[in-house]
Amino acid sequence: MNEKSLQLTYAPDSICFGCGPTNDRGLRINSFVDGDYVVAEWSALKHHEAFPGVLNGGIIGTLLDCHCNWTAAYHLMKAAEEDNVPSTVTADYSVKLLRPTPSDSSVHLRAWLMELEGNRAVVEGELSSGGKVCATCRGTFVAVKEGHPAYFRW
Repeated sequence: MNEKSLQLTYAPDSICFGCGPTNDRGLRINSFVDGDYVVAEWSALKHHEAFPGVLNGGIIGTLLDCHCNWTAAYHLMKAAEEDNVPSTVTADYSVKLLRPTPSDSSVHLRAWLMELEGNRAVVEGELSSGGKVCATCRGTFVAVKEGHPAYFRW
């Protein structure tokens, strides 16, 4: 694994709520390449709870969305043999909440590439806590071109 996360390597000035290093009120996900996977560890604060001891489903969705988006950006960069990740956005994603996610211990995010075609990548991911998968995700992420509001947002 690299010492610096994908976010700190390729988007150190990003303000994204989920993964932006400069968003003081954001989740500040740090994703790392680990073989065929992209992984992250993240810990909740009390204000991330849906009710005492349980992580909010919207926060879970944001964690999976941003983490899977970075997985897509990384694989699109590698496929294009580039040195920088493309600006990518979420075209669609779905989350399945399988069990309550405890908010008092860290969560583990893991995502992997399922399909890659042109400027689109389909990624699947999971969020686990205490060794149990609590939520899964599948999404389509697209590299955008000049003129799109997310272009060069990094």
